[in-house]
Order: sequence, then structure tokens, then C-alpha cells
Amino acid sequence: MVEKITAFLPNLFVAGFILLVGLFLARVICRIVTNVLAAFGADKLGEKVGLTRGAKPFSLSKTLGWLVYIFILIPIVIAALDAVGLEAITQPTGNMLQRLLSGIPSVFAAALVLGIAYVIGRLVGQLIKSLLETVNFDALPSKLGLGGQADGAKWSPSAIVGYLVLVVVLLFAAVSALSLLGFANLSDLLVDFLFFVGHILMGLVILAIGLYLSSVVAEIIKSRQIAQAVLLSLVARVAILLLAGAMALRQMGLANEIISLAFGLLLGSVAVAGAIAFGLGGREIAAQKLKEWLSSIESEKSNKDKPLTKKGRSRAKPS
Repeated sequence: MVEKITAFLPNLFVAGFILLVGLFLARVICRIVTNVLAAFGADKLGEKVGLTRGAKPFSLSKTLGWLVYIFILIPIVIAALDAVGLEAITQPTGNMLQRLLSGIPSVFAAALVLGIAYVIGRLVGQLIKSLLETVNFDALPSKLGLGGQADGAKWSPSAIVGYLVLVVVLLFAAVSALSLLGFANLSDLLVDFLFFVGHILMGLVILAIGLYLSSVVAEIIKSRQIAQAVLLSLVARVAILLLAGAMALRQMGLANEIISLAFGLLLGSVAVAGAIAFGLGGREIAAQKLKEWLSSIESEKSNKDKPLTKKGRSRAKPS
């Protein structure tokens, strides 16, 4: 037993020495990378793209320095475990670290894709937000009849649209990142989710257009000097909203058959009700028109049956 421990101690000392030297070198390289990146303005770049950590700015140079530290430390730990010589412990651990080390390029590429997508999405979102503020997009909810923006509200409609643009760009980047990492099933699932979100957004756009058109038509009807203008404007608004709601739900893919059946029954009911109302309300007019048609037909028939005059008969004789 003592001989086994004595034979194992040199391997343990070698592993400890490798680990200490590796930690020292990794720490030195980490500080060098951090200082070099800070000197080249990496932290200012992080502040420009909006990387923050609470109230303090996010230090991009320190983060990249610690990533370099971890990348250097992994092969050092593998070498230290090999020096120990305990295969029952070192072989599974070494295999796991080897897999982790071989997957680092894919992880780095995926992180790079997400980072670039975040920067691009943030810039595009800010640009779209500025453009929407220029065209007074924030007043759109009040025009749609949804009420104006509350005083002191943190999120304006233009800011929400800009943030949604950032989220969409990041989701598309996540599809590429998952493919780089080898998660094909998750990538396909995320693609299906993006298609579903696209249908939902298009349905909301259709509903918003319907709200706007219903408000415009209702105001036009109210401005006309006609009887029951308020009632007619309400009926027109409800009809447009029902049509827009049915189209929006169909675009979202929510119970297409039920929506089509309900909308068809509604239109059929309106047509039947209109026909019945016209028939009951216009009976006298219809009877009068029918009498006029019958009398005109009888008069034409009687004119054809009258005998020809002498002048007409003399003209009819041959010379």
C-alpha cells in the first residue's frame, strides 16, 4: 500500500506542477488580452452597441479575456489529468474535455453570429424607431380608437416596433447558430416557430388596417347629413371589424374551418334578412309595378288585334 502511494506521488506532483504553471500562464495571457482589447477601445464599442450590466457598462475586454483564460485552461487540465495516470478517472474526464475543446470553434462561431446579429438588429431597430417617430407613428393607436399613449410611458409604439425588429433578427441568427452547433432539430423547431410568428404578425397587421378603415368609414358617415348617421356608422364599423377579424384569424391559422363556416352563415343570414325586409316592406310597390307590367302587356296585345283601316287595306291590294 505504501509502495503504491509512493509510486503515485511523483505523478501527482507533476500534475500539480503542470496545473500551477498552466494557471499562471493562462492568467498572464488573460490580463494581456484584456489590456490590449481595452487599449483598442473594445469597451467603448460595447457601450455603443448597448451592452450594459445593470447600471454599469459591460466590459467587453474583460469578458473576452476570461474566454481566452478558459480556452487555455482546458488543455492544461487535460495534460494534468494525463500526468496523474489514473485511467478510471482521467479517461472519462479527458474525453469530456476533449469534446468540449473540439466544440469550442463551433461555439465561438455561433457566439460570433449572435453578436453580429445583435449589433445589426440594434442598429436597424434604432433606425426604424427613428423613422416611425418621424412619420408620427406613435399617434396611430389614438387614430385606431385604442386610446393615446399614457404620460410617462416607458415604451412608445415606435420603440416596441424597433425592439421587435431586434428580436426577429436575433431569432433568425439563432437558427444559424443552432445549425453551427449541430442542433438540427432545435433549428427546425425554431424555423417553424418563426413561420408561426410571421402569420401572427400578419394577422395583427390586417386587424390594425381593419381598425383604421372602420374608424375612417365611421367618421365619413357621421359627417354626412343623413338620418340615423350614428347608427349607420356603428353598423359599418362593426361589419368592417368582423370582416377584418375573420381575415386576421384565418391568416393566423386559428380554426380556419369554423371561421369560414361562421362567416358564410353570417353573410347568408344578412342576405336572407335583407331579402325578407325588402319583400315585406316593398309589397305595395312590387304589386303596383306588376300591375303596370301586366297592363302594358295587355295594351300591346290589343293593339295588335285591331283590324286594319281602309287606307291600310287599299295599300295592301296589289296594283
